[in-house]
Amino acid sequence: MEYQGIRMTDTIRIGELYSLHYFEYMNSFYFPGESHPFWEFVCVDKGDVTIGAGDRSFVLKRGQIAFHEPDEFHWVRAGGGIAPNLIVISFSCTGSLMEFFRGRVLSINESDRKLLARIVKEAQTFLSGRLDDPYQTILSVRKDAPAGASQIIRTSLEQLLISLYRRHIGISAAGTQMPHPVLPPDKTTKENADEELFTKIIDYLSANLAAHVTIEDICRDNLIGRSRLQKLFQERCSQGIIEYYSGMKIDAAKQLIRNEEMNFTQISEKLGYSSIHYFSRQFKKITGMTPSEYASSIKAMADRHHSGD
Repeated sequence: MEYQGIRMTDTIRIGELYSLHYFEYMNSFYFPGESHPFWEFVCVDKGDVTIGAGDRSFVLKRGQIAFHEPDEFHWVRAGGGIAPNLIVISFSCTGSLMEFFRGRVLSINESDRKLLARIVKEAQTFLSGRLDDPYQTILSVRKDAPAGASQIIRTSLEQLLISLYRRHIGISAAGTQMPHPVLPPDKTTKENADEELFTKIIDYLSANLAAHVTIEDICRDNLIGRSRLQKLFQERCSQGIIEYYSGMKIDAAKQLIRNEEMNFTQISEKLGYSSIHYFSRQFKKITGMTPSEYASSIKAMADRHHSGD
């Protein structure tokens, strides 16, 4: 039997990566704008920002992604109420599908989030320097970067773009979804049950960030055994639930610091800490910085002039 192969073609092909950032902005952040000869997208992970693109401006909310085509002047301003977390990636790209993304503002789903998270996580091991420097213009690769890191970032980014294209191309100009086949979820009954339970517990923890929640409280209020609870979080987060809960509290504290509406004592009280000193110790334990150092670091990073350094 004689085999005859087919040549694999690219509808989207990432060439060069020019920036890859995950930003935590102060609520007062403003970037006056720039243009460059390659693509860029901005995705809001938390909060919202005002984006300028060419001669238009709009508010970009959590779960939305905006594309800037090559040589399009664009700017960004925080201050919408909740200090934003943004993913910003710029790259050169060829392929017939890229025309679709000109001027587009799209919504992302959970699969897109996982791809973005994978890209950011891989970048932390691939790129040297900080991912939260909004004025970094030259990327460099770590000497100890794991094998294939560049390819994982590239293919994940290409997969993200293709997935966005496929999902949104069926939306008509009137905004209605065109008919298309829906594949059943490839999950077992147990996996679905675990996912629902995990989501329920996360919502419970989010609603109780101002309290002092114990494992016993979580088990009682969510009708789950202690061993199953710990196993669930180890499998999904590789950490215990109290450690995860502490991280959620500190993430909320970082958000409040960047909102610039409360002092550290007020933030400590709002999140249910017994004292400002305990709050500061927990903050440093998780972030490596005191609350004051964090605020100064983020503000200084954001306030640097584009032509400085």
